[in-house]
Amino acid sequence: MTTLYVLDVPENTPLAKVAATDPEVSVDRVGPYFAISAVGPVVIDRRATGCRHAVWYSAVAGVARDSRITQHDKDALRVEPA
Repeated sequence: MTTLYVLDVPENTPLAKVAATDPEVSVDRVGPYFAISAVGPVVIDRRATGCRHAVWYSAVAGVARDSRITQHDKDALRVEPA
């Protein structure tokens, strides 16, 4: 399972909303975080979120032990199983 954690603050809500549009991805809350999970990769398109670069690059709070970030650039955030 691939899991990405994003702090649940208004600036980061678009990431969770865009991720939730993928039927393979589930978005839950764990404490003060969105837990964005999937069996396979999680891919979030930056432009779809409308996030500015500063918010985009600071949004990731962490990933689960069995996950790794394979792309985090101006285009997308991609987290895959390790």
